[in-house]
Amino acid sequence: MVYICVNHIIMKAVVITEPGPASVLQISERPVPICADNEVLIKVMAAGVNRPDVFQRKGNYLPPEGAPQDIPGLEIAGIVTAIGTTVTHLMVGDKICALVSGGGYAEYCNVPQEQCLPIPGNLSFIEAASLPETFFTVWSNVFDRGALKGNETLLVHGGSSGIGVAAIQMAKALGHTVYVTAGSDDKCRFCQQLGAAKAINYKTENFADVISQATNGKGVDVILDMIGGDYTTGNIQSLAVEGRLVLINTMKGNNVQIDLAQVMRKRLIITGSMLRSREVAFKGKIAHELQTTIWPLLVSGDIKPVIHSVFAAADASAAHELMESSAHIGKIILNFEHS
Repeated sequence: MVYICVNHIIMKAVVITEPGPASVLQISERPVPICADNEVLIKVMAAGVNRPDVFQRKGNYLPPEGAPQDIPGLEIAGIVTAIGTTVTHLMVGDKICALVSGGGYAEYCNVPQEQCLPIPGNLSFIEAASLPETFFTVWSNVFDRGALKGNETLLVHGGSSGIGVAAIQMAKALGHTVYVTAGSDDKCRFCQQLGAAKAINYKTENFADVISQATNGKGVDVILDMIGGDYTTGNIQSLAVEGRLVLINTMKGNNVQIDLAQVMRKRLIITGSMLRSREVAFKGKIAHELQTTIWPLLVSGDIKPVIHSVFAAADASAAHELMESSAHIGKIILNFEHS
């Protein structure tokens, strides 16, 4: 049995009417989803905008099976309005944020209970919606796959992005030295104010040279890279012995040449992942680790959400245009509270 406190079966959603530019995003009506036994139904108050949403809009990133095919959105914050029969640790009325496989740009969204987290401290729905996609991604790739530990160092490409501002704060709060690249002096200054030991303007500096100087030739232990392409050579150069390169996107291309002798000589690990298609249990494990290790730092204010802009749901196309411009610092959010 599913308890549902929804007074209607139709909702408003931002849909991809066809693959194309930001203008293809339009408000439309869709049925309110029905949650399965292990799911909860969320009244969405806010949804984060992420670069994978742009790729999906263009037709380059298909949602996994079972996720809405024409409604983007990978992270939400809102109120539980229905629970499935096997849900054990959430109740109707709970305020949560959640990682979803799609469908976040809508008034209602269903999600497995394992992928939900309580809204930390006194954060608003807007602030909470900025957390799941980036924090799940950073934890999974930097701390699990990249195995950043002890007094090791981290280089993050795209330091002023949503991923970047999360990675800087998480790694710094856990005692690591963080270096970043960013595309302007203003963005570099912001990253350093956020906790980066050194921010490198990739438009005017060679990041591999700067990293070599900053680390006295040692290099960094882990690199989180969303760029790929011609950054790969510099990444290999910038890694310390036993270093790990973790790829989460390849914005500058997939096909690269690398010096395998350097990989062998320095005993490097080159790895990467895509989170969206992973199983619920895998995402639930990350949620548990975040709630244990990172959520207390959000409650205390040692880590803070970084919000650049908030758009009404009807202005999702403008939000996507801002995302594609890369002019933002931090997260872009859609507000559904008054939709």
